[in-house]
Parts: sequence; structure tokens; C-alpha cells
Amino acid sequence: MSTKVAAADWIKNIVDDERRRDAVLLEEYELAARKADLVRRSGRRVIDELRATVIRDLDAFVGEFAGDPGRNIVIETEADSGALVIRKPAPSAVALTVTPNLGDAALVCVYRFTHASTLPPREDRLQIMFTDDGSDVLQMKHHGTGHVFLTSDALSEFLLTPVLTGRPR
Repeated sequence: MSTKVAAADWIKNIVDDERRRDAVLLEEYELAARKADLVRRSGRRVIDELRATVIRDLDAFVGEFAGDPGRNIVIETEADSGALVIRKPAPSAVALTVTPNLGDAALVCVYRFTHASTLPPREDRLQIMFTDDGSDVLQMKHHGTGHVFLTSDALSEFLLTPVLTGRPR
């Protein structure tokens, strides 16, 4: 036979705290699962939209400087992964590699600025994360600054400005 003993107040307080923590953890797990599902359903579409926007924007820029070899920007795409490699030639040479990682819900972006001088190339790396605004719409957010890009046009501008100008942010 077991007898139930009334718990002391301090134990009740700990129990209440643990239940609150469990509820918060459960909510965090549910949010993460919802985001992972949203990335699985929409991530590739967002990457494809970004790739199309970047190509359109680069074509428009290069078209403004027809015949200028210093602005003959080359873009390589990998259809399977959605990766992009953009190269701008000297004198202000820049290479941008954008590598999607749907498993991590992120884009890894690496800029490589090569100067005409004898200085070594400068490499800048940043992460753009997939984010969910709570309304089942997948957006992109700069991991370092928290800036949210509401459209592929806004993200294209952000990514391409250093390439087109040849200057880091």
C-alpha cells in the first residue's frame, strides 16, 4: 500500500518551473518542425526565384555596359543544388559563391575580392537564413544583422551590390 504525501511548497515551485520549461521546449520544437516543413515545401522555390532574379539583374547591368570587358560578369549555376557562382573580372575582380543548404535552412555566401595590387584577396563570408514569419511564408534573413529580405529582388540587390561595384560592404 502506498501513501501519498503532500509535497512541500519548494517542491511544488520546482515542479511548476519544470512544467513551464517543458511547455517552452515543446513550443520551440513545434516551431522548428514547422519551419523545417516549410523549408522542405518551399525552399527550392525560393532558391529558384532568387537565381532567376539574380540572372535578370546581372543581365540588366551587363546590358548597360555592352562591350566593356571590365564589366563582363559571368554566372555559373548548378541546377541540382541551386548554387550560383558569379565572377566579375579585373580591375575590381570579385567572385561570389552562393551555396544553398536546405538541411540547415541557409544560404552560405562567400565573396572573394581580388585587388590589382599585391595584396592578398579578401574573403567575406555571410549566412542568409530561411525564416518563417508565422504566416507560412518563407523569407530570408541575414544571420549577422537580422535584416529580413521580403522579396528576391531585395536579396538580389543586397548580394549583387558588392559584385557590381567591386567594393566590400
